[in-house]
Amino acid sequence: MDLHAEPRLPSPRLALLRYGIAAVVVLLLVGFWQLQVVRSDYYANLAERNRIRTLPLMAPRGLLQDREGRTLVDHVPTFSVILIREHIGGIQDSLPAIARGLNVEPAALQARLDEFKEAPPYQPIVLKDPATLADIAFIEAHRIDLPELELLLMYRRRYPPGGFGAHLFGYVGETTPEEIAAAGYQLGDLVGKMGLERHYNSILMGANGERRVIVDSRGKEVDKLDQKKPVPGRPIRLTLDYDVQLAAEQALAGRQGAVVALDPRTGDILAMVSHPGFDPTLFATRIPPEQWRALTEDPAKPLLNRVIQAQLAPGSVFKIVVATAALEEGLFDRPFTVYCPGWANHYGRTFRCWVPQGHGLVNPHRAIVESCDVFFYQVGRQLGIERIARYARLFGLGSATGVDLPSEAGGLIPSPEWKQRVQKQPWYDGETISVAIGQGPIMVTPLQLAYAVGGIASGGVFARPRLLLEPETPPQIHRVSLKPETVAFLTDALWGVVNENGTGTAARLPEIDVAGKTGTAQLVGFDTLRRVGGRPTRTLVENAWFVGLAPRRNPEIVVVVLLEHGEHGASAAPLARDVIKAYYDKKNRGGARQLAGLPSAASPEKN
Repeated sequence: MDLHAEPRLPSPRLALLRYGIAAVVVLLLVGFWQLQVVRSDYYANLAERNRIRTLPLMAPRGLLQDREGRTLVDHVPTFSVILIREHIGGIQDSLPAIARGLNVEPAALQARLDEFKEAPPYQPIVLKDPATLADIAFIEAHRIDLPELELLLMYRRRYPPGGFGAHLFGYVGETTPEEIAAAGYQLGDLVGKMGLERHYNSILMGANGERRVIVDSRGKEVDKLDQKKPVPGRPIRLTLDYDVQLAAEQALAGRQGAVVALDPRTGDILAMVSHPGFDPTLFATRIPPEQWRALTEDPAKPLLNRVIQAQLAPGSVFKIVVATAALEEGLFDRPFTVYCPGWANHYGRTFRCWVPQGHGLVNPHRAIVESCDVFFYQVGRQLGIERIARYARLFGLGSATGVDLPSEAGGLIPSPEWKQRVQKQPWYDGETISVAIGQGPIMVTPLQLAYAVGGIASGGVFARPRLLLEPETPPQIHRVSLKPETVAFLTDALWGVVNENGTGTAARLPEIDVAGKTGTAQLVGFDTLRRVGGRPTRTLVENAWFVGLAPRRNPEIVVVVLLEHGEHGASAAPLARDVIKAYYDKKNRGGARQLAGLPSAASPEKN
């Protein structure tokens, strides 16, 4: 045996080693092929993105202006603190220092990151908005050790103080992850969430730009490349008249309800107020959870736009519709009178008049002027629910008007078909008696009433309500054939409500041809009132309505006032009077006045 012979691997092992080496070489070659040829563009982009950072340049939203070009809603520049997550490691290690420097709770900062953990890493996250001077100083002092923090120029929405026009304008808020996925927004974008801000968001929002900078391996900016300028949102001219809106806001101050004024010739909404309101500036940044809960849980419902969303019984204002139906159906062609002793018996049930001692012998004109319930019980009985419902729907009640605002409610005009479909019960004749005076299962919105009454008084010309001022675009008109004598009779009777010692005398104005109709809508029946001692609690006090128009023939303005728990329709009449007076004062003055107390008061813009 040769002790100096070199050890050798057995042939099978040697062959296995050779194959293994060959396999490794093949894998390396395939990998190099993938890197250099197949996916070269992909890895080149990654390398480029490691070197180049893209930062957004936010576009300012368009202004909201009244019909004369006076700016009502604008914006102010602010800075937001954003977190760059792209290709920067150790973010979690930096969170405690970031939280201390920005004076933010670490848990809130972590929750913010978790909220957008599914978002693409190249999209920055807004950590704090707006940034304070201390925040800006902190970021500038820590550019080297915290390169993931940046300042982003934003344009914060500025609304009129005191909740002026809050439900009309709405508010903006930061995009949610769902909105980003659905609509292609970016993190930090502010989009309309309510009102005009939401409905015309695509016009107001504009298009963001971007700037590209060169950064080193630590994410520090070392050079600038190019930038794409943002495109500001377009301004919107509204049909709103600031002077009329201000009068409506002041008239309703401290009360719960709604006021809407429109021009029935065009459908232009001149004023829209809903109380209680809210401060839309709260939503310009992330609203604190406790404030959001306070708004959503408030029994007064401050986020509800009562003009288009409050669905309530109209009370005696509905008698305008019933009287129109009776006139068109020829019910008043012959002498038609009803004796009112203060009550009437229909279908085995006693229905009371709002005047306990009664009105005596009443004709159609006096029945409207003094709002006699007993008279309209009889008219409703002779018309029947089918004809009442047909005319009500013909005049736009029980369905959305189509105004350019989101979430408009439709209301309800009851009928036998509706009750059978929804309640699986037949219609009882006694229910028609209640509907004839605007009670029972009937629901309308203030805007629907303004549309309906304005169209009737205009001779059957119903212009769809609108908020976007488009002088070159003709109004959308729905025409209903009404006899001239019907319109003349009704407008004379409505004039008598205000000027013949009727129920709406509080709306009277010297030298102005004001007409109108009061309405008192019960929230409970007489039987229920007797059970609670004959006097309702605050939450059961009747709603007060008033519809005012001027002039009585071919009106220029229609005003609807709703006072929740206002007790008597007459209590709503002075509010409509003040709004109509403001309209005519301005018309006689021949011009607009400066904006007082609004964002642009110092230098009002007028285009």
